[in-house]
Amino acid sequence: MLRPMALIFSVISATSAFAIAPLDTSSELIISVRDQKLMLVQDDGKVAIYPVSTSMFGLGDAWGRMTTPLGYLAVEKKIGDNAPVGAVFHNRRLTGEVLQPNAPGRDPITTRIIWLRGLEAQNAHAFQRGIYIHGTPQEKKIGRPASYGCIRMKSKDVAKLYEQVPLGAVVQIIPDRLPKMEKAKPRQETSNGVVAAKVTPQPPAQISAATLATPPSSALTVKQMRMAGALAGERQKAKLASSKRL
Repeated sequence: MLRPMALIFSVISATSAFAIAPLDTSSELIISVRDQKLMLVQDDGKVAIYPVSTSMFGLGDAWGRMTTPLGYLAVEKKIGDNAPVGAVFHNRRLTGEVLQPNAPGRDPITTRIIWLRGLEAQNAHAFQRGIYIHGTPQEKKIGRPASYGCIRMKSKDVAKLYEQVPLGAVVQIIPDRLPKMEKAKPRQETSNGVVAAKVTPQPPAQISAATLATPPSSALTVKQMRMAGALAGERQKAKLASSKRL
């Protein structure tokens, strides 16, 4: 079961001075530690599910523990535009080396880096700890806990996800199974012979902070997740602005 919305409002009270990407609620990622899977959600529906690996050292956000944090986070930076699949990164810079899947004796970060920042007290150190969604050559280990805190994916999968997820996308890491969700409906229209996504404008969800603080017992809807993530981000921005004035 996803966590109650009230917990989202335990947003961190102090953060570092790094630039914060505005939240983009058009896409969400839900990562299940139990299933070792990542689900991409768009337009209130499931777009794709990818196998992943979370930390072999368990869950948490403490310094030096190499654990995977839980809770609501957001995509703060994306690194690796147009890099070859299997390209090796060191200190977030390309080395020029390209590895094939399951290359022996190597365990670097490869292909793409999707760098996360925490939105809550329980994951406040995620950005500074360097918690990423990234590729790995150790693909035979994908599907079970095997990382040093990050979310690992197969190189071809993370390259595809990188193109699907915008900066500011909401990410939720949960200990339980992925929620049941219908597939996203195809959206197509033809313009000059080109098939493009068709977005039907929708009014913003009318969900108040009071409603989120006392949610129903049923599973959360995607719209509630979007609104809660946006409110959490706005509250974080307000606290940052307030701390700067002080």
